[in-house]
Amino acid sequence: MAALGDSITEGSPEYDSRRGGDETSQWEYWAARLDDRLEFRNCGIYGQRTDEIMARLDACAAGADVLVVQGGINDIAQGRTIDDAAANLRVMVRRGKELALRVAVADVLPWNNGWPDAAPEIGRLNELIAAIAREEGVALLPFHDTLEDPDRPGRMRDEWTHPDGDHPSVAGYRRLGELAFRLP
Repeated sequence: MAALGDSITEGSPEYDSRRGGDETSQWEYWAARLDDRLEFRNCGIYGQRTDEIMARLDACAAGADVLVVQGGINDIAQGRTIDDAAANLRVMVRRGKELALRVAVADVLPWNNGWPDAAPEIGRLNELIAAIAREEGVALLPFHDTLEDPDRPGRMRDEWTHPDGDHPSVAGYRRLGELAFRLP
């Protein structure tokens, strides 16, 4: 399985896909523990926008049976348009299908440090991601709702948030791997 995305796919800040680190700080680690048939290639890179992620798709997907596409928060953080981010995600989903891969797309997590300003943009991008999944006939991984604090909408629950306020904690990554990931 090829997991393509930004720091959320990578497992930041405790895991770096190029240098290693605490492997339990990856949702892929937890998903594979539930199903020992799963083998992941982690192609997440911290800070990348969807256009940068898209440029790495073919290399990441080589030899895979499944492609998981994740991204969009850095587009928001860097002032890019939601429509461009969604268009890039759609291109990646379609490219995965062209490569005869089973494809899943993850929606965007709540962003504690970006709250409340980024919450409407995240909500709108997640609506577009859900539409992409539906229209392209691929699985939607509900990353946002899996980590959103029901008592503080638009933010991750404290125990699922890394102290940096931008990323999940190991407990958050565990929830994503055990609850949000569904084999497409």
